[in-house]
Amino acid sequence: MILYLLYCIITIMQYDNLGKFIKLKREKAGLSLNKLANTAGIDPAILSRIENQKQGIKINIIKDIASVFEQTPAEFLLEFEKI
Repeated sequence: MILYLLYCIITIMQYDNLGKFIKLKREKAGLSLNKLANTAGIDPAILSRIENQKQGIKINIIKDIASVFEQTPAEFLLEFEKI
């Protein structure tokens, strides 16, 4: 249910810069693209395309990335909205 609500939020709101936010957060944490991708269980090529805004992001990927930063998807997206 929570994932569905997050999906609704993402489709309603503009998240054009979410890929840039992920890259900034990753770099601030001192993680390479490959390290974040492997820890989150994501193909590094997909993460690269997301960070470079060449591919949209699905809610399950947000969940996986947020978990690497020890956040819920909601906490992750709230942090993004504050920037």
